[in-house]
Amino acid sequence: MQTRRQLAASESHARDLFHYSPVSLWVEDFSGVKQLLEEVRAQGIQDFRVFLSVHPEFVGRCMEEIRVLEVNRQTLTMFGAASQEELLGNLGKVFRDEMHDTFAEQLIDLWNGKTEQVREVVNYGLGGALINIHMQFAVLPDHMDDWSLVLVSLVDITARKKAEAYLEYLGKHDSLTRLRNRAFYVEELNRISRKGPWPLGILAMDLNGLKRINDSEGHVAGDALLRRAGEVLASASAGQPGCMARIGGDEFVALLPGADERAAQELKSRIESMIELNNQFYPGQALSLSIGIASASRASEVEDALHAADRAMFDAKARFYRDGRQERRRASG
Repeated sequence: MQTRRQLAASESHARDLFHYSPVSLWVEDFSGVKQLLEEVRAQGIQDFRVFLSVHPEFVGRCMEEIRVLEVNRQTLTMFGAASQEELLGNLGKVFRDEMHDTFAEQLIDLWNGKTEQVREVVNYGLGGALINIHMQFAVLPDHMDDWSLVLVSLVDITARKKAEAYLEYLGKHDSLTRLRNRAFYVEELNRISRKGPWPLGILAMDLNGLKRINDSEGHVAGDALLRRAGEVLASASAGQPGCMARIGGDEFVALLPGADERAAQELKSRIESMIELNNQFYPGQALSLSIGIASASRASEVEDALHAADRAMFDAKARFYRDGRQERRRASG
């Protein structure tokens, strides 16, 4: 009687640990999967990866053989299910799309005898939301002969993945204008200089009047103008290969691999047209960019082309301020 009571207490303790675990736990039966793998091995198949590439439907067959025996409370919460029956009746909504390729890799590991696995996967909640998951898979030791008892634990890492993606974004983008930043520009310029394609079209651009606006209206107004410049440049270059970057306070550069000077001139015209539209939409301070263009046909010409685009941009900037002074004189006269 004492032994039975101890056994019952132990079972209750284990069940509580399972159901109240803070991670999603699945108890599954993979014996059907093992049988399918053994049938393939009996056919003399040695390279299982090649076999799956020729017979991708085999992955689906294996997925259909998995029997879910039990899940815990955290699993229902994670996937938005009211009950185990609701979840198990909608597994097709949970394991889909990217899961096919992930499960194929899991099968390859099992084929090679790796019965304990750790990987990151993508599942979906019953409401359709994507869930990034850190998965741990293990065939329990007493069931190695038939894989009839497998424990799978899932940890939701969606928030971590979003944070990583945002940090990666910040590493390559300017947070104010949402264009590429200087670090990405330098990296892209080096890559194009090594590998092409050629020719390389270059636009050097500078935002006119930023210092005056910062001094007279404050940096909030200056930042608003920079954001407008980012909107214009992103829209004008949308769908084109290349790099549109903010490389300094009021400096921007566009790199157009595989584009000659005529293509660079077309982008310049699009930018000028969109600036005109932007100024109609935003009253107050007018947005204006001085733009210089050049092109390089080979790596040895890139530095000279960058200088040529800068000179053309500075010439355009000098004309902008000269014309502005003349207009003010006419207005005062």
